[in-house]
Amino acid sequence: MVTIYETSKDTDRRFYKLQEAERKASDKEWTLFSFDVAAAKEAQTFKGFGGAITESAGYVLSQMKDETQEEILQKYFDSKKGNAYSFVRTHLNSCDFSLENWACVPEKDESLESFSMERPNKYMLPAIHKAAEIAKSNGRELNLLISPWSPPTWMKDNNDMNHGGKLLPQYKKLWAEYFCKFILELQKQGLKVSYVTIQNEPEAKQVWDSCLWTGEEEGDFAVNYLYPAFKANNLSDIKILVWDHNRDRLKERFEESMSVANATNSEKAIGGAAFHWYSGDQYDNLKFLSQKYPDKDFIFTEGCIEGGPRQGAWFTGERYAHNIINDLNNGCTAWIDWNIVLNMEGGPNHVGNNCDAPILANPEDGKYYPQSSYYYIGHFSRFIKPGAIHLDTKLNSYFVPTTVTATTGNDIEATAFKNLDGSVAIVVMNRTEANAGFVLTMPDKTTTHYFCPPRSIQTYVWEK
Repeated sequence: MVTIYETSKDTDRRFYKLQEAERKASDKEWTLFSFDVAAAKEAQTFKGFGGAITESAGYVLSQMKDETQEEILQKYFDSKKGNAYSFVRTHLNSCDFSLENWACVPEKDESLESFSMERPNKYMLPAIHKAAEIAKSNGRELNLLISPWSPPTWMKDNNDMNHGGKLLPQYKKLWAEYFCKFILELQKQGLKVSYVTIQNEPEAKQVWDSCLWTGEEEGDFAVNYLYPAFKANNLSDIKILVWDHNRDRLKERFEESMSVANATNSEKAIGGAAFHWYSGDQYDNLKFLSQKYPDKDFIFTEGCIEGGPRQGAWFTGERYAHNIINDLNNGCTAWIDWNIVLNMEGGPNHVGNNCDAPILANPEDGKYYPQSSYYYIGHFSRFIKPGAIHLDTKLNSYFVPTTVTATTGNDIEATAFKNLDGSVAIVVMNRTEANAGFVLTMPDKTTTHYFCPPRSIQTYVWEK
């Protein structure tokens, strides 16, 4: 059985369910590409999709009516009504998408006895708990990934949570204990932390919460401080990821950190790397690492449309799909978006670094607005389930630029996965302004001619 789901620009089709016959190509003369799906073999196991619940996202949700909060969270974390997310990324101390700078230990206290969850408990954690409840009602466990943007001011050499600076060497052990304090508090509340990153964007000196680390420093902190602290607190099942910055330096930075782990025979201390999309594609770096280190996780942890909201824009969804397809085709093991919801100005953000989000909400009229990015992400997250295995695929293009578009770029892209239940999900995106006919060859060598409408995304689901 083949079922097709489609979202298409300039129509009202959103996850629109079609019968196979409705998208079989009648004019094979205009076939633009072929997509060959190979039989399953050893490949990365995909662990799921997710989004970030920052203080800002939690604050926007808190301004909506209870039933509207529930609807928005269901659109993400419900596997029947929504995008079936299984991950949430959130922050240790404040980030730019916070209402202001804050820390769980704001004043100097080397005993950490004053450690407080007051700020996380105000906006972030109520939303995360609701997300976890929705996931649980669908038979899934929500996995948290924790990232710090900055240690408290008193632990840094610039005495400032913003503008970069570095962790003072004498506080490495205490900062590792700080991580543990936060995670143990989350565990007390019944939440599961599966991953941490050592530092968000460790090479960026930002006007907002930031802290600078070299690759060797991250490796040293993982091996000699954070991993031992996790072991001492029965947290050693939590994986430590390094880098958490753009793909351009992913390969070099991971190798720098791993050189420390390899030199000390502590490979287990580093569970993988996290990366963002803001430097461009650079998928070869991801491919190299995923092939060299098949036992490590390489998780996309942040991407958004910069510069404020783009309400109603279609390119935003296409940008998401382009990144998801290529990350998944090159070894990514989980894919986590940035803020799940922001206000109509793309905030709040305490330094004005406003961005877009897949759902924008207006507390003034109580309404919310799913964007094209929400639907495009859902074409993957609803059908590629945790535990799915990536299928080797080959896409061959037959058209010259003048056929349907003025570019020679990646206007047509696709990926394929086999789920644990035996179903196969194939996602096809067409960014051209014309129907894209294609020949799909399945592992059993059967071929079928289909077409994808202009500016559309489709998910083909084969079920036993």
